[in-house]
Amino acid sequence: MITIGYLGPKGTFTKLAVDTAFNDEKRQSYTTIPECIDAVDQNQIEIGVVPLENAIEGTVQLTVDYLVHQVRLPVVAEIVVPIQQHLLVRKDFSGELSTLTEVHSHSHAIAQCHQFIHQHLPNANIQFSSSTGKAAELVSESKEPIAAIGNIIAAKEYGLDIVKENIHDYPNNHTRFLVLAKDQSLVSISHQAQLERTTLMITLPSDKSGALHQILSAFAWRKMNLSKIESRPTKTGLGNYFFIIDVDQTYDDVLFPGVKQELEALGCSVDILGTYPVYHMKI
Repeated sequence: MITIGYLGPKGTFTKLAVDTAFNDEKRQSYTTIPECIDAVDQNQIEIGVVPLENAIEGTVQLTVDYLVHQVRLPVVAEIVVPIQQHLLVRKDFSGELSTLTEVHSHSHAIAQCHQFIHQHLPNANIQFSSSTGKAAELVSESKEPIAAIGNIIAAKEYGLDIVKENIHDYPNNHTRFLVLAKDQSLVSISHQAQLERTTLMITLPSDKSGALHQILSAFAWRKMNLSKIESRPTKTGLGNYFFIIDVDQTYDDVLFPGVKQELEALGCSVDILGTYPVYHMKI
């Protein structure tokens, strides 16, 4: 049986993405994003699902950096899931929100709920955990007046009450998740893909002025739509960067080879990180 790894434990948004997109495949949780990616690379599991970007907090840099610098695995699909953050407490909690002494969650979840925390949890110290699911698990095991920020799955999994729903600061909150696999044929998502996307990694020559403008021009005159461009340090010295570029179309035998050839003529290096379908899920 095919095994899908995800950032766990149970109750995380990554688990929610997996359960929404896949059917009967076996699930395996991992404590960290690198552990999940390593498991795919070392053939312990066939598929890995990791968070890439949140609409409010931006890119999950650990995912990008680990895939670029440590383990290069092909991206075979993308899952987009709406994110609803709730305030979770034990069922025996009967006090006011102002009496909560701590609020636990992943750093991205905390950041998505800053205004709510500021206005309604004035006496709560913020405690970061490895995931929203881990935060819910911690609250369920504690006897102290503490809370977690997480989803409805985490509340059910750990027997917690949702004392306040939808506490995220902005309503249009979604997260992109990458599906990683060595063999794309093993990935079966029983939903209709909304679009096709190709992700490129482009490293600029360090001493060529106007290189970024020339890179963008290579896509522009071919009328190729870029949905995202982001720079990350190459970790080889100050001022050295590579760019991750998302192009909203599948890799073909004409446009992309032409772009690659043109950019390499400018002294850039070009790597294809994946060409894959994008699925927008409804929860």
